[in-house]
Amino acid sequence: MEPDRWLGVELRHLAALEAVARERSFGRAAESLGYTQSAISQQIATLERLVGERLVERPGGPRSVSLTEPGEVLLRHAQAIVARLEAARADLAALAQGQSGTLRIGTYQSVGARVLPELLRRFRADWPLVDVQLSESPSDDELLSLVERGALDLTFAMEPLPEGPYDKASLMQDPYVLVVPAASDVAARESATVPDLDGLPLIGSRSCRSNDLAESELRIRGTSPVISFRSDDNGTVQGLVGAGFGAALVPLLAIDQNDDRVRVLALEPEIPPRRIAIAWHRDRHRSPAARAFVDAAVLLCGELQPQLELRTHASLG
Repeated sequence: MEPDRWLGVELRHLAALEAVARERSFGRAAESLGYTQSAISQQIATLERLVGERLVERPGGPRSVSLTEPGEVLLRHAQAIVARLEAARADLAALAQGQSGTLRIGTYQSVGARVLPELLRRFRADWPLVDVQLSESPSDDELLSLVERGALDLTFAMEPLPEGPYDKASLMQDPYVLVVPAASDVAARESATVPDLDGLPLIGSRSCRSNDLAESELRIRGTSPVISFRSDDNGTVQGLVGAGFGAALVPLLAIDQNDDRVRVLALEPEIPPRRIAIAWHRDRHRSPAARAFVDAAVLLCGELQPQLELRTHASLG
């Protein structure tokens, strides 16, 4: 029987394909991996011979290289394999560090402003030797992809989580509120209804999944949101509302309630709240520090939850 040529495929071949796809250049791919350009070219040629397909288009000259259709198919598998190797390396590093070392946390603005300060204070009191590193993004997908690749140990994210190798602990429910200019007619009300938003200019976010869910809920209820501007910066959104540029439908944690330029109104009836969780890779080793951070987050958010509910039911006056 003829030996299976695929058994000759090595991790370095797949890493070379992933780098070429990412950099669109053999030279830049070589630089990113610490190889020579000729070594990368040889690895790609060997990979093409082993799988029996042309994987890379080489136009020559200054034009960027690209993957063929078989190359794109193989790339998806290569990325998953390389990601698992990076995760394995992170696991061994976490295991070796024990109660010291680094804990990498993904977050977004509202959690970073309203939850993380007290959470970090409590965690550092019990784990003073752990260096906590934070990465912020408005996109759950980006943060979770970093968890999958082993670049983050934990991340805050919205439920339901997208499909992937994730486990999570549910933390809290963050109600949606309507933020309006303090000088507007709507600001005199005790609360707002969903039909009040029909035709009202809204300021939304660009890439936050909570905004997508809120706008989708409005459409389900027959209200068509009119988006006058989008920004992923909570301060910009609130500042524009205060200036009378529009209103904003946002989770309560995203709002600075001490800002006298705006009024925060509860919605009657409520739309389903944003559900916040903390997630990790289910197949990766979780260090004692990571487990302790999750436990501290669950405890703190359990303490904060009644405050959110009481403020919303009191119409946030």
